[in-house]
Amino acid sequence: MQVLKKLFKNLFWLLLAGSSLGAIWALAVVLYFWPGLHEEVAQLQDIEALLNEQLEMPMRIFTAEGLLIAEFGEHRRTRIAYEDIPRRYIDALLAAEDASFYQHPGVDVRGLARATVQLLDSGQIQSGGSTITMQVARNYLLTRDRTFARKIREILLSLRMEQLLTKQQILELYVNKIYLGNRAYGIVAAAEVYYGKPLHELNLAQTAMIAGLPKAPSAYNPLANPRRALIRRNWILSRMYGLGMVDDMSYETAIRAPITARFHPPERDIHAPYVAESARLFALQQFGDQAYTRGLNVYTSVRADHQLAANHAINHGLLAYDQRRGWRGVEREAIPLTEQQLELEADALAELQATESGLEQVQQALQDPRAERLKAELGIDVSHWLRVLDATPVFGGLQPAIVVESEAERIRLVRRGGQLVDLEPEDWSWAGRYHSPFWKDRNAPAGHRLVARGDLVRLRTGDRAEQPWVLSQLPALEAALVAMETETGAITAMVGGFDFNQSRFNRAEQAARQAGSVFKPFVYMAALERGYTPATIINDAPVVFEDQQLEDVWRPQNSSGTFYGPTRLREGLYKSRNLISIRVLNYVGIPRAIEYVSRFGFERERLPRDLSLSLGSANVTPLEMTRAYAILANGGYPIDPWLVARIEDNDGDLLYQAVHRRVCRNCPEEQESITLSGMTYPLSQRVVDPRAVYTMHSILRDVIDDGTGRRAQALDRGDIRGKTGTTNELHDAWFSGFNRDLVATVWAGFDQPSSTGEYGANLALPMWINFMRVALRGQSEQVLERPEGLVTVRIDPETGLRAGPGQQNAMFEIFYRERAPEALAERRTGSDESTGESGGEARPSQPVLIPAPEALF
Repeated sequence: MQVLKKLFKNLFWLLLAGSSLGAIWALAVVLYFWPGLHEEVAQLQDIEALLNEQLEMPMRIFTAEGLLIAEFGEHRRTRIAYEDIPRRYIDALLAAEDASFYQHPGVDVRGLARATVQLLDSGQIQSGGSTITMQVARNYLLTRDRTFARKIREILLSLRMEQLLTKQQILELYVNKIYLGNRAYGIVAAAEVYYGKPLHELNLAQTAMIAGLPKAPSAYNPLANPRRALIRRNWILSRMYGLGMVDDMSYETAIRAPITARFHPPERDIHAPYVAESARLFALQQFGDQAYTRGLNVYTSVRADHQLAANHAINHGLLAYDQRRGWRGVEREAIPLTEQQLELEADALAELQATESGLEQVQQALQDPRAERLKAELGIDVSHWLRVLDATPVFGGLQPAIVVESEAERIRLVRRGGQLVDLEPEDWSWAGRYHSPFWKDRNAPAGHRLVARGDLVRLRTGDRAEQPWVLSQLPALEAALVAMETETGAITAMVGGFDFNQSRFNRAEQAARQAGSVFKPFVYMAALERGYTPATIINDAPVVFEDQQLEDVWRPQNSSGTFYGPTRLREGLYKSRNLISIRVLNYVGIPRAIEYVSRFGFERERLPRDLSLSLGSANVTPLEMTRAYAILANGGYPIDPWLVARIEDNDGDLLYQAVHRRVCRNCPEEQESITLSGMTYPLSQRVVDPRAVYTMHSILRDVIDDGTGRRAQALDRGDIRGKTGTTNELHDAWFSGFNRDLVATVWAGFDQPSSTGEYGANLALPMWINFMRVALRGQSEQVLERPEGLVTVRIDPETGLRAGPGQQNAMFEIFYRERAPEALAERRTGSDESTGESGGEARPSQPVLIPAPEALF
């Protein structure tokens, strides 16, 4: 007995000594680490400041009206207050992460003990035994290093946090900070990313799925790893059931619910991805990488109605061209019905032991109800096809679909969502087989010769109610459109291709392509300022360029292959005669012409220094061409294209304001700036003779009335001017057109230049018309005012001379006052082209030989 008493006494003192040593050690740890926590503890004093400082907010791009275009940033987040968090989410989260959250003082002793045992057993830190409070301390105030020092600091901060903050405040900090996969930070963003709806609209199964993500957002992601995510979800539901958080019926319903998670990109008010990307790059240049986290609101100059019209014009134009050219074949051939089924990972299977649902319920929940319904109707399992369709993106509104059956008079397809679509012959009547840009089969083949079972094709919505779906295909052709205010340079619409997700190359800003005849007006204006008039007669006759260094000679021709003899300059431009353009440039001189056209914003270094410049051999982007035509439209005032109007921070404070040159028609010439709405803008100074500009407006109106732009008469507006353009071998198609206030350019072509088989008037102009029909709707006609120094004279259209009294075919023409033709009786016949005098030039009997272009410079 005495021995036992002595043993117990020794054990008591041993435990007391151990406890004392432990307390001393704990006190030493606190005294060692606590001074270094002063800054972190100070941050806990103001929860609002902590939230605002730590929560990284994405950058958002808006239209001029404030409609959301896009959102950029690693963190997709929307803040939520504690009182707005649904109770069932709190229950699910606590069941998954910290069931004793409301009872413990910030640290779960049992959890830490379990983590210690694991450390002693394996020699490595496995689970950290972290409570929600400890995770908040780590996420907001510490690093994520897996070290003892960090863990001790985390414990001490958690204890202090529980003294300074309420449980509700700690939970609010947690749910707004946590990363939940797929760029979703915080529970509101996760609900939007995975289910496309607000958090409070999620059902119990969906809520439990999100609550299971914090532990391992990648491993339990329902998009990347649906089987493991489902096991995790069901384990959380079982925990909730065991803790009495859900009743029997709710539990049974939720645990058998299928996975419904799908990726939902940020909702936007208007589709303008090329605009968004340009604005993103601009903000990145201004603010660096912080642009993605500061919650910047970037407001562009883009108008919603203009952008929607531009989207439709390009999409409709490219699809219409594609149908004219014919059927190029299916997108993917003969996709098999089945795929190899993936087995559940061993660790995921082990987790099933903690749930009552079992493997059978997991497999049941993984079944696709769409496939079950279609199997009953079709007699085949199309599960794999549905997964292929889910993984196939929609481009340009064209829906992917897989052929189920193909007969002569019917094609049956299954599309996304499991809907069956039946096509009849009129739904693919356009699909004669493509052979070349100039040739397709007149008639479409029978359905079973067009497609086969398992082929993946595209569908577009039909134009009539009785024709809901029509066979389509992704166009190979690309196009771009830029619209701009002529007096400010503000870009009101921009489309850089058929679909941004298919190709992020912005052809509106980045594709420098040969301009063709759309460039000619600037060369002709140089001739007008040097002495030519719209009535100058120029011989449309063969010309040959010879160069000893070349094996061949250059023999330019008109697009028709015909020569028309003596032609007035006006007619030569509005009918786009190449040989007249060459002679015009030869008269102006290449150095003088390059200097002149550079006033319209073209870079001199990129302009060819030979006579091919007159035919538009210069490589320019649609944006550069739009700027040049804007200067022509506004009367000759240089402007700078811009897209970003202003940038504000998340609190609405102004960080950037666009300040660019503006046109002021009524301001004195010596005035250098103007103040509008508290902002001072520099004024643009005119760089070309306004008489040349007005004369060119008159000629470009003839392009619409009698020339290559006649289709634009469909707009029924008298203020439209413009010019078509087509390059060699029909590689590039252009149209640039304007009224006084708005200018737009459309380009179309293949990314790897090859023949489109169509001219600018057939390909680019219809897209421009469809855009302008909307952009100018409800606006009064706006034309350039006629400047002083111009006169109108009746002339003989054959000679360009003043018409005689009573001449029947006389026409009116515009002249500089000092260049008006003299009376017919006082004029000599013939002309000297080198002096720019009006008159006739005889049709040559053989081609004129002109030295090689290089020799002219």
